[in-house]
Amino acid sequence: MSALDLSIVIPLFNEDESLPELTDWISLVMDREGYTYEIVFVNDGSTDNSWQVIQELRTKNENVKAISFRRNQGKSAGLNQGFKAASGQVVITMDADLQDSPEEIPELRRMILEDGYDLVSGWKQKRYDPITKTLPTKLFNAATRRISKIKLNDFNCGLKAYRLEVVHNIEVYGEMHRYIPFLAKNKGFSKIGEKVVQHQARKYGTTKFGLDRFINGFLDLATLAVMGKFGRRPMHFFGAAGTLMFTLSIALLAYLGSYKLWALSAGVEARLITENPLFYILLAATIMGVQLFGVGFIAELLLRESTKKHDYTINDKIGLD
Repeated sequence: MSALDLSIVIPLFNEDESLPELTDWISLVMDREGYTYEIVFVNDGSTDNSWQVIQELRTKNENVKAISFRRNQGKSAGLNQGFKAASGQVVITMDADLQDSPEEIPELRRMILEDGYDLVSGWKQKRYDPITKTLPTKLFNAATRRISKIKLNDFNCGLKAYRLEVVHNIEVYGEMHRYIPFLAKNKGFSKIGEKVVQHQARKYGTTKFGLDRFINGFLDLATLAVMGKFGRRPMHFFGAAGTLMFTLSIALLAYLGSYKLWALSAGVEARLITENPLFYILLAATIMGVQLFGVGFIAELLLRESTKKHDYTINDKIGLD
């Protein structure tokens, strides 16, 4: 069993104003509950004084640890490195902008340890965001629920709790931080719960996300849906699609050829096969079918040979050596 009760992983980008207040708030809750803990800040290439502030916090609080990227890599990269560094029995993730309340941590921890959940996601039922953000979020959550078959109301909430085993068995890359419950489910961690949590109005700075995140989010969801089902057997997806397309195309081409031969033998006037637009459609479909089959075969070879992981250039660390 881990020596620490909690690891609190906080990815951040240009949040120097909120970090001291957030650290004090977390420490207050941890000391009140008597938990042993670590706060793992992941500085995502901030261009303000965030890293300097973290170093100062480290001198005052030995529970503060941190990783700093040389350049901005994105929230998923930050969470992935934070998960690797975490050693607490329960891992909590939260945003650095003070919109997530540390007061929620004890109950989230209890749900993991006592109720037996692998992962508990926060649900900001009452949000302090404009409709331009809340409406697309509702559509996004509805689509994710339908595809993932996970009954959560707020997939993108940064406040989540995990059993340590979960974070050490998933890899968060690209912009997949929105779909961590889906990633966990695909790894066999199916007991996923939800807790209504407070949503604080942003106190400092501005949001780092634009509307493009929703477009990227839906594209990532489609990728994850396919990878979750066929990621370890790509031939079943590409090969099946290619074989079906090739077989139907060849069958219809054979029909066109047979009909032409019959027409010639019966003295029935029939135009040239090459004058029929369907011939070119079927010819293209045949070629695409062969290509899809080849893609599936190559993907299978790459899957068997690949050992490469997603690596990120880390500029500095404190308290993690």
